[in-house]
Amino acid sequence: MTANNLNDDWWKQAVVYQIYPRSFKDVNGDGLGDIAGVTEKMDYLKNLGVDAIWLSPFYPSDLADGGYDVIDYRNVDPRLGTMDDFDAMAEAAHEAGIKVIVDIVPNHTADKHVFFKEALASEPGSPARDRYIFRDGRGEHGELPPNDWQSFFGGPAWARVADGQWYLHLFDKAQPDVNWKNPDIHEEFKKTLRFWSDHGTDGFRIDVAHGLAKDLESKPLEELGREYSVVGVLNHDFSHPLFDRREVHDIYREWRKVFNEYNPPRFAVAEAWVVPEHQ
Repeated sequence: MTANNLNDDWWKQAVVYQIYPRSFKDVNGDGLGDIAGVTEKMDYLKNLGVDAIWLSPFYPSDLADGGYDVIDYRNVDPRLGTMDDFDAMAEAAHEAGIKVIVDIVPNHTADKHVFFKEALASEPGSPARDRYIFRDGRGEHGELPPNDWQSFFGGPAWARVADGQWYLHLFDKAQPDVNWKNPDIHEEFKKTLRFWSDHGTDGFRIDVAHGLAKDLESKPLEELGREYSVVGVLNHDFSHPLFDRREVHDIYREWRKVFNEYNPPRFAVAEAWVVPEHQ
């Protein structure tokens, strides 16, 4: 174990090695990296002197966004291994004195996530739809998106479903944004944090951490679309409807309580595109 990792606040000065499991090490010879490959290279990682490894998403995914379109947050993609493989990897890391950080993706799920499949099978205005951000379209027959927001990946940030409603996706259309005003989403992610913590994870890297809290009700969507852009913006005064809102910290206060259920407490680090004074 490194001298740094003997400290309770090891994460403050940690040297972290990012691993993209699908390309790191292929143990079974199928041409795809796997969780067992990470375990096999643990001595190599230890000899590098790293304090922690950060695993990019290894969950079931169609790879619309390199694994950040998560179908099941509490499982390993079967192409990469099993939960037993993950447990063995975490145990090997800890034996080597290395901490384990996993990626969590709370701004959006995959369109094949059970919640979104339930939403598509449910009526507009239903509780299942409320887990995501569905809105009616503009135009005589709702044929136009609710506003002109463009996604980070290009094209409209809204996609239409069979019954005519539109859902928000700030990234790929296979990544529908979830509605953090819905308590089901809070409980789902707390369950996920506990799941991986129970399986030996020491901490989490939070994807799009500044984007969870959204305000799409204070003004008409069309007006918000004219006033605020999705891409290339920073929220200096907390007014932006999509990013870096004060309410996002209420979510992380909830998560902090979950982290503190463990000894030692789990930790998280944010991917957050925000102005320095808000970091």
